[in-house]
Amino acid sequence: MSGKLVAYVGSYTYIGKSKGITIFDVDEEKGTFEKRKEIVVNNSSHMRLSRDRKLLYSLSDEGIVTFKILPDGDLEYMSTADIRGMRGRHLELSMDGRFFFVAGYHDGKLTVLKRKKDGSAGAITDFFYDKGSGSIADRNFQPHLSCVRLTPDQKYLCVANRGVDQIRIFRFDDKRGKIKLVDFLRCKLDSAPRYFHFSRDGQYFYVLGELTNTISVYKYRDADGTPEFTLLQEISTLGKKASNVNAAAAIFLSQDEKHVFCSNSGDNSVAVYDRDPETGLLSQLFVLPVSGAYPKDIGLFPDGKRLYSVNFEECTITFFQLHYEERYMTMYAPPLHIDQPNRCIMVRTKEGAMEDAKEEKTKEA
Repeated sequence: MSGKLVAYVGSYTYIGKSKGITIFDVDEEKGTFEKRKEIVVNNSSHMRLSRDRKLLYSLSDEGIVTFKILPDGDLEYMSTADIRGMRGRHLELSMDGRFFFVAGYHDGKLTVLKRKKDGSAGAITDFFYDKGSGSIADRNFQPHLSCVRLTPDQKYLCVANRGVDQIRIFRFDDKRGKIKLVDFLRCKLDSAPRYFHFSRDGQYFYVLGELTNTISVYKYRDADGTPEFTLLQEISTLGKKASNVNAAAAIFLSQDEKHVFCSNSGDNSVAVYDRDPETGLLSQLFVLPVSGAYPKDIGLFPDGKRLYSVNFEECTITFFQLHYEERYMTMYAPPLHIDQPNRCIMVRTKEGAMEDAKEEKTKEA
């Protein structure tokens, strides 16, 4: 792919010196970030790109902040939409980009908003306050919504409530933006489902258990209007040697869906798995340290061969070369300091693509 990469890193601002979102220029050859500037956002807890990758959305204390991504990768503020609740934890879009979904960790509120014509978040179309209690007084004592996504068939909205060890399942009306609770997936007691992902073919569902340090693999299907989830596998996110206090933090599938990655706080490690596309099952390749405390977010460079770890408590981002066949990874650059980072997103800029196209034409001439 042509074009230059820009990385956006969202941070909390109530402590430290971060202003909210830091823009980095990415050196793809070296696999490193160089700071360009900061954009003011109050406590950027989660970020999301629009489906056409032209807009960047960030959750903040005020709601959903929308930025236009300029040709050079800079950000231009557009608007802020109020979610009428406490700061959200996770932000997602419908497949067609017409609706926004916000999972509220602190108030247990699920909020649905409609997209405006300019692509920014607009009015609230529906909401739901979850109830219930869990068994761990210091962590699972009340509803904590930590992840929200639609099933790939767009029929159901799934919401992880790590406070009660369940995933709520809503029927979604994509014409009116309305939701109706129809079922729930009961996870293992005290597992605290934190994040989840579906495979693109819509068949498999991967749930990260924060307190059990496990990935649960489910088979999903819509059985004549009834969502069905069948547990196929439960696999540890930890290696043979791990610290005594651990909590799983992040999970994602590689672009080709051949691998699954997750991170562990406490153990401060990343686990890498082979994924069988036919069965959806996972086999652990390795678990290795990320050289930073609380890897709250992890991701891959476009080549799929290098990984970055966003270490919240260490206030760093660390970089690693992946060696899948040999089952290990190596750190190739010094840690990058940034205060209280939560999330990192990479975007390929239009300006970079134009520059690269000009260079190619010059070479041809």
